[in-house]
Amino acid sequence: MTAVQQRTDTLEHNKAVVRRFIDEIFLNGDLDAVDELLTDDFTPHTWGGMSSGKRDLKRAIERVSAGISDEKMTIEDVLAEGDLVAVRLTSAATHTGDFMGMPPSGKRYEIGEIHIFRLQDGQVAEHWHQADFMGMMKQLGEG
Repeated sequence: MTAVQQRTDTLEHNKAVVRRFIDEIFLNGDLDAVDELLTDDFTPHTWGGMSSGKRDLKRAIERVSAGISDEKMTIEDVLAEGDLVAVRLTSAATHTGDFMGMPPSGKRYEIGEIHIFRLQDGQVAEHWHQADFMGMMKQLGEG
């Protein structure tokens, strides 16, 4: 295998890991997938108040799962370079429980998001996230 083929295989593998992260963790709330797909010292850079490691992410998954349902994430673009994978997606969900300090509204939102993942040895080591939270709040009647 040439160096170019090996690098391409690694990039494709990293993109596959990130797609699994989105499907299994974000959409399905699979706590076992957290253990499999994340490094022990996973660092969430933009998820306010979360410390490094897997425990806080598992708690966040449980909180979010209690507040929204019918989640959907449509991946628009996946770009990989070195150990980074960037994803642009559209997310949608129905607000059916306490969520981000708001009581259930029964309303559905749809927003754009960008996620950047850094992988290490085939696992997600770091994550950054930007989303249209103002648009989400307006759709839920809070903004």
